[in-house]
Amino acid sequence: MGLEMLPDELILILREQWPCREAQIRQLSAVFSPHLPSPPTVVVHGAHATAKSGLVKSYLERSELRHVIVSCKECVTGRHLLERTVAAVSGSLSDEGIDTVANERCENLSALTAQLQRLLRGIEKYILVFDGIDRQREPPPTLLPALARLAEHVPGLTTVLIVNHPGQRFLHASGVPHLHFPPYSRNQSIHILSRQPLDIFTIDFPSELDYDDDTHAEDKAWLWPRFCAAVFDSLGQSCARDYASFRSVCHKLWPTFVSPIRKGDFGTRDFSRLLVAQRKLFQEESVLLDSILSPSAAVATAKRSQAYNLPYYAKYILIAAYLCSSNPARLDQLYFSQTSERKRRKKGGGTARAGGGKPSQQRKLPRHLLAPSAFPLDRLLAVLHAILPHDVRTSIDVYAQIATLASLRLLVRAGGFGGGDPLEAGGKWKVGPAVSWDFVKNLAGSVDFASSDYLAQ
Repeated sequence: MGLEMLPDELILILREQWPCREAQIRQLSAVFSPHLPSPPTVVVHGAHATAKSGLVKSYLERSELRHVIVSCKECVTGRHLLERTVAAVSGSLSDEGIDTVANERCENLSALTAQLQRLLRGIEKYILVFDGIDRQREPPPTLLPALARLAEHVPGLTTVLIVNHPGQRFLHASGVPHLHFPPYSRNQSIHILSRQPLDIFTIDFPSELDYDDDTHAEDKAWLWPRFCAAVFDSLGQSCARDYASFRSVCHKLWPTFVSPIRKGDFGTRDFSRLLVAQRKLFQEESVLLDSILSPSAAVATAKRSQAYNLPYYAKYILIAAYLCSSNPARLDQLYFSQTSERKRRKKGGGTARAGGGKPSQQRKLPRHLLAPSAFPLDRLLAVLHAILPHDVRTSIDVYAQIATLASLRLLVRAGGFGGGDPLEAGGKWKVGPAVSWDFVKNLAGSVDFASSDYLAQ
């Protein structure tokens, strides 16, 4: 290898490149030492986005050990994986000037063993890495145990299996060393992401400010870690649990978060005021979804379309159910009958007031602030037919849509004597806790229905 890099120097470089992974770097340096023999099989495991593949690749490249890494997610079948492994080993040896003659066909694991024996003859140490072998498509049933025993038939070979969650005895062998990469903690995730802060101003600095590049570097180094901590506390623990998702969310929210600073409404050190002004960014989980829209536009679109993802008749069923839960049954004829008047007229004209002409001294709460009342199914169907602008089509199964709304907990069963079938006429229903007045008002607006005209005061 010529002038070799000292292990301590190698560890320092890897620490700088892969922070918060000192223990794993020490373990890799002990397992894959250039001067000591390595175990025949090594399992590297850990959750998603824990630097397994990247750290192993960086260590092998900087240690100048002969190796090849096979990406299993790019192989569509088990035979494709075997043939790609042979081609990768042959190509890596050819790059070093070693003459290799390998048959590209490799139909089974026995052929793979024979090919590796011929290719690696006379080589003291060679490391074969299978990245993501647990996600291989159409693998043979004995793939993992056979790969773990390759070194028994190929001298000088070390097989590295990188997996997410190894099962118990998934290699059908004992004594195999395992290197675990735990998920990053809160402080570790914030520390790693804070090493490369994003810019506050993407264009030229405002002319009215005495601002230069050094001040900008100090301000973004001060503001970016605090912003990352706020994102992790609001979204990281529940949604963006791995480091890749956490970094993606921070990069999506950052331009919208610092937009008031770019407009001049806040200073670069007014983090508390800025956090209060932009608190809606940390209350929506729609930023976790990939979209071509900006985060603010995506949040606004999600709010507008939240109540509109229901079929046409399902919207009217929910509106009718809310009116049945809010209005007393004795007022159905007043509000929904086509032959009755909404106001009772006196003989001499004008409007009669219930209560003998004196205003009521009792203060009543609005109907939409009270708890929903239970109603029978036949009343729901009667109100539905009354508020629909046209007759129900014969091809529409209203009962199936009611059952679907019940499975979504938008309609809930409230008892009754209907027996075992929830759709019998004697069963009692009411709207679910997610169906509020604002929800129904937006739902009615999407179908141009004036719901407030049918709600009792």
